[in-house]
Amino acid sequence: ACAHAPRTGQGIGTWILPEMLRAYERLHELGHAHSIEVFQDEQLVGGIYGVAVGRMFCGESMFSAQPGGSKVALAGLAQLLKGWDWPLIDAQLENAHLSSLGGQLMPRSDFLKRLAMLADDVGQTGRWTAAFGERTAAGLGSPSG
Repeated sequence: ACAHAPRTGQGIGTWILPEMLRAYERLHELGHAHSIEVFQDEQLVGGIYGVAVGRMFCGESMFSAQPGGSKVALAGLAQLLKGWDWPLIDAQLENAHLSSLGGQLMPRSDFLKRLAMLADDVGQTGRWTAAFGERTAAGLGSPSG
């Protein structure tokens, strides 16, 4: 769904080409790539996916088919990672949407220090399905808190 989501100001197409899709599928099989999906009445309405690096989650892409779908996915992810004491979600870029959700720009030098520290920590390995389970939007806190 992320590969087909319209992106304002990004022109036509996607960087999620078949080769990238296969790479993410392999990373998922190895327990490194994860996705959080949001469903409403059995319809996929939003989500986020990325790669776990030690105790840091590197968000690769998110989408909303309904207003707020990606926000709910990010809130669920943030809640899960907070419970595991994972202190950082790397959103990779700064934009108004991420800032509205609590994202903060970090100086490169600080990011590299945190990356070096967190990448070597042992994080939650394997598939996250059982750990995440099913959650309701009403049961999630704000993405930044």
